[in-house]
Parts: sequence; C-alpha cells; structure tokens
Amino acid sequence: MNGVAIAILLLTFVFLLVIKCPITFSMVISTSLAMLYLDIPVMTMVQQMCKQLNSFTLLAIPFFILMGELMAQGGISSRLLKFADVCVGRFTGGLAHVNVLASMLFGGISGSAIADVSSLGVIEIPMMTDAGYDVDFSTAVTVTSACQGLIIPPSHNMVLYAMVAGGVSVGKLFCAGYVPGILLGVSLMICCYFISKKKNYGKGKKLPLKEALAVTKDTVLAMLAMVIVIGGVSAGVFTTTESAAIACLYCAFIGLFVYRQMTLKDIPAILGRTVKTLAMIYGLIAAAGAFGWMMTYLNVPQIATNFLLSVSTNKYVILLLINIILLVLGCFMDLTPLVLIMTPILLPVVKSFGMDPVQFGVVMMLNLGIGLCTPPVGTALFTGCAIAGRKIESVSKATLPLYVPMLVVLLLVTYIPGLTMALPNLLMK
Repeated sequence: MNGVAIAILLLTFVFLLVIKCPITFSMVISTSLAMLYLDIPVMTMVQQMCKQLNSFTLLAIPFFILMGELMAQGGISSRLLKFADVCVGRFTGGLAHVNVLASMLFGGISGSAIADVSSLGVIEIPMMTDAGYDVDFSTAVTVTSACQGLIIPPSHNMVLYAMVAGGVSVGKLFCAGYVPGILLGVSLMICCYFISKKKNYGKGKKLPLKEALAVTKDTVLAMLAMVIVIGGVSAGVFTTTESAAIACLYCAFIGLFVYRQMTLKDIPAILGRTVKTLAMIYGLIAAAGAFGWMMTYLNVPQIATNFLLSVSTNKYVILLLINIILLVLGCFMDLTPLVLIMTPILLPVVKSFGMDPVQFGVVMMLNLGIGLCTPPVGTALFTGCAIAGRKIESVSKATLPLYVPMLVVLLLVTYIPGLTMALPNLLMK
C-alpha cells in the first residue's frame, strides 16, 4: 500500500513539474492525492503547512530579504565595486577579479545570488565589455561569482536549511560558510587570471593612495552591516532574527541619510519587492512542510538511506553520489524547494557517515549554488543573460571553464571537514 502511495506522490510531483506546473502547487497536489489514496484527512495537510510556518527561525528570512533590497537600492553596489577595484583591479584580468571580489562582498551582505547578479550585473557587465572583455565571459563571471552569496553569511537560505534540518545552529552555519566562500572566490580569480592571460585582457590602473583610502573609507560603513549580523550572532549578543532586524534599520539609515541614494519614496517599492519574494518563499515552505511530512509518513527518507547504502558502504563513494544527485537536481529545480525537499532525505544518510549537519549545509548550498548557474533552470544564469541581452547557449559555453574551480571547491568542502568546521568550533563552542 505504501509503495503505491509513494509512486502516486513522487510520479505526480515529477509529472506536474514536467508540464511546468508551479512547484508549490505541484507539492500540494501530489501530497493531496497521496493522502486521498491512504484515506488520510486532507485537513492534516493544512495542519502540517501551518506547523511548518510556525517557527521563530523563519522570522529572520523577511529581514534578510529586506536587507538585501535596501543594500541594492541604497548605493552599496557601486561602492563595493570601487573598493574591489582598489584591491584587485591592477592585476591581469583586473575587471574580472573586481567582479568576483565585489560579488564576494555584496553576497556577504545580501545573502542572495539573484540580488547579486541583478544589482552588480547592470554595472559590471557593461564595464567589462567597454574595457574589451568578451560579453559572454563577462556575464559568465558575474553569474558564477554570485554563488558566493549563498555560503558567505548572512544567507537566508542557510536560515531555511537550519529550520528544515531540525534546529541546526544558524550561528555555526554562518561561521562555516566563510572559508569555503573565500576559497571559492580565490579559485574563480585564479581561473579568471588564466583565461585573461590567454585572451590578452589587460590590467586595470592602480589608484593613487589618497583616492584608494577615500574609497575604502566610504565602503567601511557598508561593510558594517555584515559585522552587525555576524558579530552579533557569533558573540551571542543578538539572535539571528534580532541581528537581521537591526541590520535592516542600519542599512535604511545609511541609504537614506549617509549615501543619500535612496529616498522615502523608494521605501514602498522596496517593501513591495520584499513581500513578493517572501510570499513565494513562505508558500514554498508551507507546501514543502506537507510534502515532507508525507514522505516521512511513507518512510521515504529511510528507503532512500537504505538504497544509497546498498549501492556502497564506502563513505567517499556515497558522498560523491549525493553531490552528483544534488548537482543533477539543481539543473532542473530551484534552490529553495530542493533545500526543503532533499534535506530530510539526505541528512540522515550523511549523519550515518559522521558528517556534521553544519558541514552538510554548506555542501548543499554550494551544490545548489552551482545549479543556479546551470541550464535549463538556473535563475542566476537567466538573470545574467537578461541583463547582458545574450542567449543562454553562448553564456553557458563561456561558463564551462568556471565550473572547474567550483567543482574542485565542492569536493574539498565535502571531503575535508576542517574547511567548514574549524571556524564554528573555534568561535562557538
């Protein structure tokens, strides 16, 4: 009986996705059909959806989304770009390095790959093409470097994972993302250096010391938002939600009164975009709550665990297989639903091999971040192509060399726990 119900649940879900039904409705419909077959009151689904949203941890998500919007509107993008130029612009392929570093800094503030591409891409892509860089390469660098925002804190996706994983420390997840995020950025810069060397892309100009110091001073205020969130959470001064709320107030203040690139008239539009994004995310979370409960009721996580263990008992083989599964799924589904659906299935497997849930959170984010850059559903890739006015095919081709450092970092993070766990173990014992 359970076998038929599992088939109804999963096959209906896949079929609805294939016919391009919105993923929230796909989860609700497939869950409803499975419940009807098992004669479970459909009201149970409503209860599970409400239960999933009844979490204090989720209160941090709207504040992080709002913070990203305030940063994008308040003049942060251009300042981070200038600061990145001061740091790495003078090297071979300087503007490509500037692109990566700016994404590292902006992602570390906004926590969103899409916000990164949308906010920085409109500046970076024309700036690189005007300097003689190939437009497809410029777009590819913008898109791939945006993945850093998913793992460099603060990231609302990390908050979401913490909730689904059963109360994993958000503070530890934030700390765990730093080293992999920086490693990813450096790896992308190295790859960009060799590509720039091969294509004879020039160096940027070195700014005079006085000008460089002025740019750095102007950027410090922007960077303090990240300090508020990470410092507050790591030191135990704020909860994650409180730190996000305070950071929003801070970002609004510097955008309105210090940088003055945002006015009170912009606030309704900013709140509107925040609510729109939030409604989509919370709808997914609610639907995934019911879908996940149904999978647990049918013992799908245990079946998946047994299946993977039947393939091999070797830890390294299983972890490689999990990475492959997440990479493939990331090509066809967006990040948020995959976090909600796959975490309950795969977390028990990795825990049985001794992987810390914090480490797995970073591994999952990096996997799904690569998915955002991968056709046919990569939202970061689509956003970059829309900004540049280029076809998916040509940008995807230019992106191929940049997948190499991303996959290398993914394997390092998967197989070397110290890259993720050293910092949280040091700061948050």
